[in-house]
Formats: sequence, C-alpha cells, structure tokens
Amino acid sequence: MAFKREDDFEKRREHLRGLSDDELKERFFTLAERVTDPLVELAKNSTTPSIERSVLLRMGFSSIEAKEIVLRIIDANLLGKGAGNVVLKVAEKLRVNYLEAGRNLAEGMHMDLAIEAFRGGSGNGSQNR
Repeated sequence: MAFKREDDFEKRREHLRGLSDDELKERFFTLAERVTDPLVELAKNSTTPSIERSVLLRMGFSSIEAKEIVLRIIDANLLGKGAGNVVLKVAEKLRVNYLEAGRNLAEGMHMDLAIEAFRGGSGNGSQNR
C-alpha cells in the first residue's frame, strides 16, 4: 500500500500569496543566503590538505612538491594559516622567490621560519587567515 501525500500546497503558500514577483525574488534570495551563510563561514575558516595542495599547484608547484609542503605544514600545525600563505611568509623572511622558498620547505628547510612567522612576535602571524 503506497502512502499518498495530502496536497496542502494552497495552505502552505498562503503567507506568500500577496507578494509581488520582486518581493518573492527578494524573499527567495534572503532565505537562500540564510541557508548558505553557515557554509560560506565554514569555507572561510576551514581548510583541508586537498584544498591547500590545490592552492600550491596553482602557485606553480608540482604535485610532489605541494604534497611535501602540505605534509610539513601539517606537522608544524600551520595548515589553518594556509599553505600558500606559509610559503609566502617564508619567502618574505628569506627575501627569495616564493617558488624557491616552497621548494626549500618541501625539503624540510626553514620550518623554523614558518613557525616563527605565525607564532612569533611579528603581530600579523598570530591571527587566523
């Protein structure tokens, strides 16, 4: 025996009946924003190794380099700062091209500078992205 759903469309739409097309459109986008705001906030404040590898690939690193950089950044507990951001901060401290700095990080070099950049007394490193 199949369940038959009672049609209550007219009752459920009663509060919308008097709205114009523009008002309905505005209501739709307001509700859509309320639904997606938590997802946008999560995306702003969260990351994954996969996302960070993708960022590094777009910066010009090979997949092998990106994987190594991300692993080392995870070990230093800096993933939340953003892998690209970590690479850029180290490059800035070393005064070298970011590709060179990233390749050095992939080889395990300069992690102390990365940690210092985000945990040290520089002021800008203690904040989240």
